Amino acid sequence: MKKLLGLALGLTVVLTGCSKSDTPAQTTTEKKDSSELQTVTMASTGSDADIWRYIASLPETKAAGIKLDVKNFTDYVSMNTAVANHEIDVNAFQSYAYMVAYNDANTAKIAPLSTTYLEPMGIYSSKVKKLDEFKTGATIAIPNDGANESRALLLLQSAGLLKLKADFDYVKGTPADITENTKNIVIKPIQMATAVRVKDEVDAIVLGNTLAMEGGLNVLKDAVYYEPTDQSTKMNVNVLAVAADRQNDAVLKKVGALYHTPAVGKYVQEHFGGTKVDVDKPVSYLTEAK
Repeated sequence: MKKLLGLALGLTVVLTGCSKSDTPAQTTTEKKDSSELQTVTMASTGSDADIWRYIASLPETKAAGIKLDVKNFTDYVSMNTAVANHEIDVNAFQSYAYMVAYNDANTAKIAPLSTTYLEPMGIYSSKVKKLDEFKTGATIAIPNDGANESRALLLLQSAGLLKLKADFDYVKGTPADITENTKNIVIKPIQMATAVRVKDEVDAIVLGNTLAMEGGLNVLKDAVYYEPTDQSTKMNVNVLAVAADRQNDAVLKKVGALYHTPAVGKYVQEHFGGTKVDVDKPVSYLTEAK
């Protein structure tokens, strides 16, 4: 059955492809004159890009001395690479766990600038309405990319469909770590960009909220089950990411703060059906989670 969305995280409630579609611009955050706006380039995609384009239009952004230039990307890895290479100032699309997985696999590192929100991952099905309706041998498709694969397996464990080893890795865990699977559930890792299209070909799919919304699904209303939001979900909090040597950039920190303004909270609540929970916490809140 669906879990009620509630936070035991002590959070403030205001309520992730193939190639880049925009050529990244060179960073121009150095201010020439006190009266000029400082341009910050941001890579984003999907609903995150929509939110940040809205933020770019706000008087609060201008008042902060910032001109925000949002570049649309369709590939997650390229967004991180562009940030790590200083081709883009900051990106907005990923969970902290995804960022950790990227750093584990790449030499050039990125770092969290600030927290933004938490949105539950859900199990969606056209064939069952309740968890106990899954039959023996049912096939469930999950993301095949790093942290999201681990996250999906933890969700299936939370749903009572399988059990994972005690030292399961939140970032690198795989189906090989399943220790108990009484219903012989077939786990099918697939590219999540195609997941909504194959929803009717399997018994269920596990989707992050951004892709679910793009497929017309609301995790709170349409998921058979979705992530509980408690202390264990820290690694799934979304972040703004920057090159590791820019984590303390004063201008970029202003961008992080803009997400948590009342105008943005109202916009997110009105446009995303309560599926994004504002998380206004220091970065240390996440780095202590790993």
